[in-house]
Amino acid sequence: MNFSWHNPYPMSRAPLMARNVVATSQPLAAQAGLRMLLKGGNAVDAAIAAAAALTIVEPCSNGLGSDNFAIVWDGAELHGMNSSGAAPAGWSKAYFDNKHGGQIPLRGVDAITVPGAVAGWAALSERFGALPFADLLQPAIELAEGGHAVAPVIAHKWALAVPLLQNQPGFAEAFMPHGRAPQAGERFTFAEAGRALRRIAETRGEAFYRGEIAAAIEAFAREHGAQLRASDLAAHAVQWVKPIEMAFAGHTVHELPPNGQGIAALMALGMLEQLDIGRFGPDSIESQHLQIEAIKLAFADTYRWVADERFMTEVRASDLLDPGYLRERSKLIDPKRAIHPGAGHPPRGGTVYLSAADAQGRMVSLIQSNYLGFGSGAVVPGWGVSLHNRGHGFTLQDGHPNQVAPGKRPFHTIIPGFVTREGQGVMSFGVMGANMQPQGHVQTLVRMLVHGQQPQAACDAPRWKWGKGMDVDFEATMAPALRDGLKALGHRFEPTADTYLDFGSGQFIARMSDDMADGYVAASDSRRDGQAVGF
Repeated sequence: MNFSWHNPYPMSRAPLMARNVVATSQPLAAQAGLRMLLKGGNAVDAAIAAAAALTIVEPCSNGLGSDNFAIVWDGAELHGMNSSGAAPAGWSKAYFDNKHGGQIPLRGVDAITVPGAVAGWAALSERFGALPFADLLQPAIELAEGGHAVAPVIAHKWALAVPLLQNQPGFAEAFMPHGRAPQAGERFTFAEAGRALRRIAETRGEAFYRGEIAAAIEAFAREHGAQLRASDLAAHAVQWVKPIEMAFAGHTVHELPPNGQGIAALMALGMLEQLDIGRFGPDSIESQHLQIEAIKLAFADTYRWVADERFMTEVRASDLLDPGYLRERSKLIDPKRAIHPGAGHPPRGGTVYLSAADAQGRMVSLIQSNYLGFGSGAVVPGWGVSLHNRGHGFTLQDGHPNQVAPGKRPFHTIIPGFVTREGQGVMSFGVMGANMQPQGHVQTLVRMLVHGQQPQAACDAPRWKWGKGMDVDFEATMAPALRDGLKALGHRFEPTADTYLDFGSGQFIARMSDDMADGYVAASDSRRDGQAVGF
């Protein structure tokens, strides 16, 4: 990648350059991955170790009851992994109509679908790993049982979640030592999660899906009136999928196919390619306006048509990515004013993100999440399994492809990203943060691929976040003239009410040369406690 090394934005970090790299949102997790590389493991081993460690050191964003997705470049080709879990067999529209008055709860035990993260670790290790699976979980076990000092940003997010979740079953016992959230620098020990990690390590995850942990999850669910059963856990299967793609700025951008929202980023990039976004400077009113409008159009289609791909019978992912359709959608963008778009009719045809790369050219883009901060808030006693709330991603709307149904995967927000050029892997990247993720992908990729900004500069640049309709929030570091110019075009400034995910957090690892002689350049977002480490 050919970057300018100038960084015009306020920054606290320099990019890291090394031949073996791990970048995560928490330094201890990055170092867990680095330990595997130093031990002779590869990038996949490092990614698994970092992901496991993150369940302990960043529990507000993910846990043992999370889902995960990954894109792996093995040095020759891309592989996509979807380890999101399905709805329990006992779920239906009638279940929520009768029990919850026609709503799917945001928190609590009736928001829990099957957790897929542990299965994702095991599947990645089996297919690509070099080290024994048990070795990969050892840093996480040590952090859980020995404790660690809570990082500042995580301590802040943790404290925000306590008033919302303190009455959820198991939450206070697991995450409120001394009756409150841990403070920055205070030691947090999670021995019950360490016990679960040991059994997961010994059984390559079988205990979680078909053993004593599965039995404990079912007993907990039954006790609190939820539908999740050990049979639902046993039925979980990791999906290996072909990434979807979009040509953009001389590169090919890859995302995973639905049930995730990565397609929104590709649609927006496809429209921006039609609009020749490179005509305008990276921080110009014109460039930012076009990006916001393209994102709005992409989300309108994503929210209407995207679901578990098995249920997208009317509109397929390929229909949404059709170049002719994106050309017509791009024509709806008015360069002089903001619009309020609806879904089109295509032709029929709280999260952690981490990245790792090794000297042999393997690269991993992995994202893992319990959805909103601490997910459902429910924690299985004795095992420290904090369960996500991905069930809230379903809709009860009749006829919608994402309508809740047993055994169906919900619409998902977490999306790993990857970039190739002329068939070769060049960058692993991701930006965590609910619907900020496609928006973060678009904003950072325009900066890097169109304008040549180096990853840390693209990461540090001020961001906007579209919410709904004409509502956009602007980061405080955005230049006043740019903000005022966007408002003059009709973008309505609405400060975000989301104090947890805010403007997202990214990690980026890019190859410096085709022959790997110069290794990688890596960036870690300063909006979190994260770090890029390497050797």
